[in-house]
Amino acid sequence: MTSADATSPQTGSGELARYPRPPVSLEEAEWVWRELSTEAMRTGAKPEAVRLAVITGLVRATGARYGDLLRVRVEDIDLGPARAKTSDGSVLVRHGKHRTPRRHLLPADLVVLLKHWMVVREELAAELEGSVPRALLLTVHHTHDNGTTVASGLPISRQGLVLSWRRFVHRTNARYGALRPPLPTRFEQIRRAWIEASRES
Repeated sequence: MTSADATSPQTGSGELARYPRPPVSLEEAEWVWRELSTEAMRTGAKPEAVRLAVITGLVRATGARYGDLLRVRVEDIDLGPARAKTSDGSVLVRHGKHRTPRRHLLPADLVVLLKHWMVVREELAAELEGSVPRALLLTVHHTHDNGTTVASGLPISRQGLVLSWRRFVHRTNARYGALRPPLPTRFEQIRRAWIEASRES
């Protein structure tokens, strides 16, 4: 199989042994995906909810880490025919420190979500001067960088992804209280549930 072939989520050997915190169950990871994808497609959903659902769906489909996702560009994604309501797609992810390219298949529900995100990201970057950044994941709020206000619609940083997940965790844990176990503040524990499931399949 070549590096351009579609693959299932995978990661380097020994990773699970190195990471000190256990992953959540696969059922818990799937619950997170359903919760986020449903919220993202509701009328009036906040751009941050759509972006976090896209991140989660891509991690579920590819096993990518945050750093890998930050390298994904719009042109790396194939969402199938523009007029098709549902279709499978694919994404090229450059994995790890060596940026090993692998093309992954994307399920139809994630393709629908990505098409929605493409519209949202164009709106986010509408006030920027010049062309829209090619990075897939953009900031959704005006942010501050060393005391300077930075406009929304720019490529997001790793720290931005970390904070976005933690905001979702705090909201969700407060909302469900004693009805369900609290979500972990580290997204890696969610990602690794899908990695382990892909190894067992």
